[in-house]
Amino acid sequence: MTVQGNAAAPTLLGADEIPPVLERNAGGRSPFLFACDHYGRLLPRALGDLGLPASELERHIAVDIGIAGVAEAVSDALDGHLIAQRYSRLVIDCNRPPKAPNAIPMISEHTTIPGNEGLTHEAAELRRRAIFAPYHDRIGAVIEARQRAGQPTLLLALHSFTPVYAGIKRPWHVGTLYQRDRTLPPLLLQTLRAEPELVVGDNQPYAVSEATDYTIPVHGEARGLINSGIEIRQDLIADADGQQQWAERLVRIFGEIEVTLRAQGLV
Repeated sequence: MTVQGNAAAPTLLGADEIPPVLERNAGGRSPFLFACDHYGRLLPRALGDLGLPASELERHIAVDIGIAGVAEAVSDALDGHLIAQRYSRLVIDCNRPPKAPNAIPMISEHTTIPGNEGLTHEAAELRRRAIFAPYHDRIGAVIEARQRAGQPTLLLALHSFTPVYAGIKRPWHVGTLYQRDRTLPPLLLQTLRAEPELVVGDNQPYAVSEATDYTIPVHGEARGLINSGIEIRQDLIADADGQQQWAERLVRIFGEIEVTLRAQGLV
């Protein structure tokens, strides 16, 4: 832990450490705004390795494998604003309400996280202020600026999921995640299911809720935006070729959806 400014304001990240928020194509003209909650795997210097071997920090418990490459390629191709979070979900999960029991996991997929055991409220709050708050504050500020400028916003949260969970194989190649929006998720399902080789999950392998999610409920639903989450199976995007193939697919699909929504006067 470092102190910046005065002794009453402790901070988790040193002044020389990488900031939590990454942005790409901030001036993008696309109506799509991309959020990537589990983009990175960085750990604050003050937390060391959280008591984990390096091999654990390469797994899905630490980061959404492959999604960074997909998100960057899609953002660049569509000229869409990407806002991503560089620090590991093991420090604090930026797609969980901060008061959720697993916002700072003590166990993740049967792996105990020693550095997260016995955290005081103050230590947890340091993580929230240093990583969670800047990320979500930035998403909120960007949405508000777009609304003031009259720029349409379709919020898409990009994630990846494991091929096997709790010993059970997941058949889906990709899934949509949503709760209340009835505009974007049906279009995503329709266009993805038009790809003959894909098994597409409808709110699979996860569904959005206020108890388990933050980005879609708070920035999408509460602000009345057209929104959805997308989950891509990790074995399909584990390498650069897979990431590029999926990015090209999503760029084509998002382009079709934009044309449809413009024809309906929704963007």
